[in-house]
Amino acid sequence: MDPQPDAATTAATPCTHVSRDALEPADPTPGMSRQVALSTGAMWSGTVDTEAGAVSGWHHHGDHDTTLYVVSGRMRLESGPDGRHVVEAGPGDFLRVPAGAVHRESNPGGETSRAVIVRCGSGTPTVNVDGPAAAAPDSPATPAPPGQGA
Repeated sequence: MDPQPDAATTAATPCTHVSRDALEPADPTPGMSRQVALSTGAMWSGTVDTEAGAVSGWHHHGDHDTTLYVVSGRMRLESGPDGRHVVEAGPGDFLRVPAGAVHRESNPGGETSRAVIVRCGSGTPTVNVDGPAAAAPDSPATPAPPGQGA
């Protein structure tokens, strides 16, 4: 276990500013464009842009628990067995992707979508895969829980 930093030391640590011009391309997945703002051993933050009508490749974020805040456009996430669980969000909505959850994003809208991403965890932040786990035979689609669709 890492030792806890001394309170006096962390109290004196200055805050950081990252200009939008300083964002760098990061973690490619087909169909989406990510840019990283900050990355530490325990946190990754940045943006993702998805063109209208685009569908990303299947991927997961390893040990990172991920939150997306939709700034503009629409975002749809497919996950779960056979990718049958679908949630959709628009501006002002949040989406959560649990650590290790295989999913893909798409933009069902008519304009490029943009979201701000914060990932907490360690290791590789994006792992591209062939697809989601298979559903059990005769398994119905899973609707989004109340309050999770937009």
